[in-house]
Amino acid sequence: MIPVARTSHPPLFRHRPSPRDTERRELMASLASTRTLINQAYGSFNNVSDSDLIESYVFEINALQARYNYLLRRVKELEAAP
Repeated sequence: MIPVARTSHPPLFRHRPSPRDTERRELMASLASTRTLINQAYGSFNNVSDSDLIESYVFEINALQARYNYLLRRVKELEAAP
């Protein structure tokens, strides 16, 4: 039996993700990150009693929810495109 040399080179015909796949993956990562930030903001909101801090967390949560809605809309648009 002849030993076969193994190389660490990548395959010559590796599938490259399309720009659309790359964008979708980035959008999904941003959605997950934004969801985490929303949960953290809600946690902080629930643990403060100062009215100024409460107000700041309300604004932060609203801004993060707007961002989340935008990202979700972009994912849906991307998936609906031919």
